[in-house]
Amino acid sequence: MRTELVSEPGDPARPNEDFASVGVPICGQGGSVVLLDGVTPPPGGAGCLHSVPWFTARLGGALTELTVSLPDVPLIEALSLAIARTAGAHAETCDLSHPRTPQATVAVARWSAESVEYLVLSDAALLLAAPDGMVTPVLDDRLALLPRELLRSAEIVDGRLRNREGGFFTAAADPAVAGRAVTGSVPRARVRALAALSDGATRWAETFRQGDWTDLFALVRGAGARALVERVRELELADAAGRAFLGRAKTHDDATAVYVEL
Repeated sequence: MRTELVSEPGDPARPNEDFASVGVPICGQGGSVVLLDGVTPPPGGAGCLHSVPWFTARLGGALTELTVSLPDVPLIEALSLAIARTAGAHAETCDLSHPRTPQATVAVARWSAESVEYLVLSDAALLLAAPDGMVTPVLDDRLALLPRELLRSAEIVDGRLRNREGGFFTAAADPAVAGRAVTGSVPRARVRALAALSDGATRWAETFRQGDWTDLFALVRGAGARALVERVRELELADAAGRAFLGRAKTHDDATAVYVEL
């Protein structure tokens, strides 16, 4: 098995709010990939004493441990348990009911000798490549389907569209949100390799339109995850004012890419 993980902050002066891990048990043919993209809160705080990196580290660490140590527990349940464990770590000191309490998007893949399971919540992406080269994206497109004018409104800034019907869902403090994730499984024989990506890395395809998901996967497989992140940074710098490609809240975003060849 070959793995590669690259994660780069959007601003070297700010902590990286992404989290990524590859968990591989010592025995057996299984393992997991966990990727979280922390949601940057607006100025003024979110009712929590802790930072987004604190939250993603704890949620990601719990989810990594649970997906590896409890291979028979469905991914929805593993995410629910991880959210509950993380919420319990700061429920006594923080207002977890605040709509902008620390939260993250999620992409998880777990494989065994028989199958590859997946879970995606919000705008992280998971790409599954078959032995014949066909690439299947696993996406939660609820955020992408919201009208652009709504995304620029106060509802998106203050959190009124988060974790609500008619909006989109992220992993925050409510374990029940795990049931909103896009999930499924495919036979192991149908997956030769996979990639998990934060939306800072998927900009190559989704924002700058350099190619489709198959092209993006080919770039990561051939040149490496580092090459994808570097190319995104070049494109961002070339359009630093955001004139050519509208809809970017930040010139640079944290960018994380994980590649696994099974």
